[in-house]
Amino acid sequence: MRMKIMASMAVLGIATVSATPALANSSNGETLFKQRCQMCHTNKPGARSGAGPNLSGLSGRTAGTSEGFRYSKKLAASGIKWNQKTLNKFLTSPNKMVPGTRMVVSIPNEEQRKAVVHYLLTGK
Repeated sequence: MRMKIMASMAVLGIATVSATPALANSSNGETLFKQRCQMCHTNKPGARSGAGPNLSGLSGRTAGTSEGFRYSKKLAASGIKWNQKTLNKFLTSPNKMVPGTRMVVSIPNEEQRKAVVHYLLTGK
């Protein structure tokens, strides 16, 4: 059931981005995070995780270790340390990088992906 809900939310998020082309082409990481990620994730310190884990303090954190979220066994065992390179690769195709992850949304546009990665790592 959870996967169906997440997949539905991902489809809705993509549809929302497609319906707002001016914002979809933005290089503003915060705006793109709100459009593409916030339906599942928060990045507010101390906030409760949603369908996805809280991404606050992501830089340098080991994948699958944020308290209060139950990760897939594959992601928790991956040993990935989140940085610019690993986040870029993961957001390009999460299931290629970590087969079995529950993350269903990718950001195929390189400019948008870089903006989101920068925002997640710096908050700017």
